[in-house]
Amino acid sequence: MTVAYAKSEFVAGRVNGAQALSPDHSLIVRIAAGDKTAMHSLYSRERLRVYRFLLRIVRNSTVAEDLLSDVFLEVWNKAARFEGRSAISTWILGIARFKALSALRQKAGVEIDEQIVNTLRDPSEDPEDLVSRQDTGDALRRCIGQLSAKHAEIVDLVYYHEKSVAEVAQIVGIPENTVRTRMFFARKKLAELLKAEGIDHA
Repeated sequence: MTVAYAKSEFVAGRVNGAQALSPDHSLIVRIAAGDKTAMHSLYSRERLRVYRFLLRIVRNSTVAEDLLSDVFLEVWNKAARFEGRSAISTWILGIARFKALSALRQKAGVEIDEQIVNTLRDPSEDPEDLVSRQDTGDALRRCIGQLSAKHAEIVDLVYYHEKSVAEVAQIVGIPENTVRTRMFFARKKLAELLKAEGIDHA
């Protein structure tokens, strides 16, 4: 038995026991076994959303690009540790968030908290889940930029990355009830800000 095969079998057992693996989990098994084609496939699929997520935190395109490489290098190195308890995209965003906040701490030279994280306006994204017209979308992005960092982060993950409450809780490292509470107040504040923009969005 080769080392790669043994590693693949080990990961498969941790991910789903005796059950058949999902396509995503199979991809991670292949990456853990050293399959560069599988890694390229995952990178091609996830790189843009991860980059945008990093950019919203660090607010610097060069830093975000550097961190993107670090994130996927860690995915490559730690694929064997993935246990299948969450979606792969959730796992990767958790890695990305940790690296982005670590980079900000290093840059500032001091400990920071969630308030440093902010949401950038990204003209290439259209939050269709919230709005139907581009002008409203522009107003929404401006309004998201006025939310507190902790509320903007939740909105970003829920609407732009389509994460569930449980997945957001895992990425951010807070209880699910806290996610729900922040989402409630974020929606309330967004409604107020949109109304001030002349958009009455129920």
